[in-house]
Amino acid sequence: MSMSGKLMHAVWYDSYGGGSAGLKHVEVPAPTPSKDEVLLKIEAASLNPVDWKTQEGMFRPLLPRKFPHLPGKFDGLSVRINCWDVVSKQLGAGGHLLDIHHHGDKVGANQHAADFKKQSKYGFMYKDLFVGTVTDAAGEVLEVGPEVKNFKVGDKIVAMLNPTGGGGLAEYAVAKQSLTVLRPPEVPAADGAALVVAALTAHQALSSVRIKLDGSGPRMNILITAASGGVGHYAVQLAKLGNTHVTATCGARNLDLVKSLGADEVLDYKTPEGASLKSPSGQKYDAVIHCASSTPWSAFEPNLSPTGKVIDVTPVLSTFWTYALKKLTFSKKQLLPMILTPKSENMDYLVKLAKEGKLKTVIDSKYPLSKAEDAWAKSIDGHATGKIIVEP
Repeated sequence: MSMSGKLMHAVWYDSYGGGSAGLKHVEVPAPTPSKDEVLLKIEAASLNPVDWKTQEGMFRPLLPRKFPHLPGKFDGLSVRINCWDVVSKQLGAGGHLLDIHHHGDKVGANQHAADFKKQSKYGFMYKDLFVGTVTDAAGEVLEVGPEVKNFKVGDKIVAMLNPTGGGGLAEYAVAKQSLTVLRPPEVPAADGAALVVAALTAHQALSSVRIKLDGSGPRMNILITAASGGVGHYAVQLAKLGNTHVTATCGARNLDLVKSLGADEVLDYKTPEGASLKSPSGQKYDAVIHCASSTPWSAFEPNLSPTGKVIDVTPVLSTFWTYALKKLTFSKKQLLPMILTPKSENMDYLVKLAKEGKLKTVIDSKYPLSKAEDAWAKSIDGHATGKIIVEP
């Protein structure tokens, strides 16, 4: 089914800032797949904080490269940059390096920033980075490029939208076959879309501290912060597939939810006990999957085992300073910023876990595309439980 020349409903913004009020509903030409892409009719898209942070100017002037910007369109960004420049000049002390995706072939699926071999004079990494927004989608294949071998028209899929195609807030989009996987009927479109960035991030963070999700390996004590959020609620479930004791933090209203996901101990982060991050049973953490913000290193350090590591999936400027300091002082306790490296085999693994009922998606809310600005506002509010979904 060719969509060439046909118009579709989409949502974009044409300047930095503006929040949900800056989004505009438009009719634009449907995208056309290139030789290694599939065209999908979007059934569900999932929001991540990086979506509205890009609109705020988090990556300015790198992204968006031009206006108007259709959220989800990477604009083909592929630049060699010094991450120090991004952190210091683009983000500022309060910005988050959320969901920075590396699509090169020199970084393994479980590597984080500390493993990058090329260093700047400040100790931070050089890499080709791709950054995008509203990349998480699920839908049905309508057309395939001539080099696509693994998918056919009619297939139900989950995809991370590609660097040069359309965005997630639209009726149709294109995706590289290399970041697309089949979606079985047991996994609803909303659940499939929700998995992409959030579950991949949780999986990579746990893998980076060598937690084996088949239950083998030594017993590890794990802390997961913001455990009721998008990344956190997947991290709890995945961690419990391994040989772990999980302590988790969240707000009071979600204590029972996080416990039901498998956490052994749950702390209300607003209480003195929660703020201290101390395990109620006195555990020292071998690893922390840090999904929250504004937590100083001083809160983590006394709660870590002698070789404990904090994997920060939303690093800020102070994360990089602490990382560098710990490296320079040869500390065995480390704070490690993480950069997501999406791989289709990991996406496929997570979708299969969802099919088997071993990985559940908590959906905070669903919005039609016609109300995308309400979903945007909900994400900006920062108190979603699980994932926010937009459905055309």
